[in-house]
Amino acid sequence: MRSLVAVAAFVVAVLSKEMPKDLERAKLYDSGEIMEASMAKKEAFWESRRKMNLFNAAAGPQWPELHFAQCKDGRAVPFRDEPNNFYRCNNMNLHHFVSHTDLGSTIGQGSSSWGWVSDNGREFAIIAQGDGAAFAEITNAGKLRYLGRLPQTEGTPTSQWREIRTYKAGLTMTSHYIVIGSETFDHHVQIFDLKKLLDLDYRSPKVFHPKEDLTSWYSDLPDGRAHNVLANDETGFAYIVGARPRNSTCRSGLIFLDLSNPSNPASPGCASQDGYVHDAQCLIYRGPHTKYVGREICYGYNEDSLTIYDVTDKQWPELISVTSYEGASYTHQGWVLNTQWQEFLVLDDELDEREGRGPAANGRPTTFIWDIRDLEHPKQTGYYQGPRVTIDHNQYIIGNYSYQSNYGAGLSVLDISSIPSNPTGAGVREIGWFDIYPEDDNMRGGGSLEFVGTWSSYGGFPSGYILINTIERGAWVVKLQTPYS
Repeated sequence: MRSLVAVAAFVVAVLSKEMPKDLERAKLYDSGEIMEASMAKKEAFWESRRKMNLFNAAAGPQWPELHFAQCKDGRAVPFRDEPNNFYRCNNMNLHHFVSHTDLGSTIGQGSSSWGWVSDNGREFAIIAQGDGAAFAEITNAGKLRYLGRLPQTEGTPTSQWREIRTYKAGLTMTSHYIVIGSETFDHHVQIFDLKKLLDLDYRSPKVFHPKEDLTSWYSDLPDGRAHNVLANDETGFAYIVGARPRNSTCRSGLIFLDLSNPSNPASPGCASQDGYVHDAQCLIYRGPHTKYVGREICYGYNEDSLTIYDVTDKQWPELISVTSYEGASYTHQGWVLNTQWQEFLVLDDELDEREGRGPAANGRPTTFIWDIRDLEHPKQTGYYQGPRVTIDHNQYIIGNYSYQSNYGAGLSVLDISSIPSNPTGAGVREIGWFDIYPEDDNMRGGGSLEFVGTWSSYGGFPSGYILINTIERGAWVVKLQTPYS
């Protein structure tokens, strides 16, 4: 519980007769001021880009379709007659790019992404946009075939923030549902059956009805806004985080959503002890901390801390630990290295590069490494820094790789297999990279500290294709030339 940390800081304040800066900052987190200020800065910046018609899908595609381009000598050149029109890269080929306009968006702006593999092995991309979610199939050749879209809830304003996760209802079923949340008012949570995509024809894309075509619609959020959604296939629960307002019963914490019956979702409770949760990962615990084996553990990324919960009992969830770290500016997102053993995780901070705090003061994206073998006393053991100036955003781990979205620097694929034997991060290495935002290539450090470029990626397709969703342009499909073991 954050109150323990606050009490300790308050004692220091009384003894020294002054208010510590960290306590002042903690108040800003708890009140939501840091979050709201960050969102406002992003919105203002994106509005300036809209005025430059970089998001203006209504005026037609701003970005032409791109086809296969091999990464050679650090460059992928889609147009042979335009050698100066290239994308920086390493060990990663471009297979296809389609703009948000051609993916059905009327406002042309993207955010989150996820993927789905059907029972017969077909691969589908789910591409979040400011006005809904686009669906596309990834062909054997790595091409995106736009199939249709699910618009946002009717009557709600558009929002750049839209999050999507797949889940399965019951251990005997495949993951063929998605939950969709958004920051826009009165949107709540859409629940959609992806099997509806199987009979669609890309030559005649379908626009689904935002309510009538849903499996269900969970509408019990205080004002309909949620910053993020996630799911645990083993338990059949989804989790809504960052639902506002912060002074509601759940304090913007983990809201549990029982989806064992997808057509009738219900919430048995929430975890409000540490307030606002920005993102999380919930797993059945099989790690070395024997006290918690078999329990459902959620790793929360809570603005200024790694916060760990035991949510096995949905009516009485327990707070296990709250731990901050050097340079904590905005604890954004993270992922466990091995979901079976759960000994280490990686964490990214979205504002430390911009604010010049801690190890990220040099402007390079910093991935913090954590030893979580003792859930009650997790410790940060080291970090990895990317080679280019940029902001880190979302990362997801598949096998030995972390697929990390680094805003203007694009997608970076990191080999993290060395962490269990060397948790300092010294052995982490980048084995693939594709830059989807060439506008900042010539800036000092090879990039910028702006909220541009890639928002998220999905690297879980068996084919090896990787989906990248970008803020301004659209969706990309790339693939490593030489995977490393």
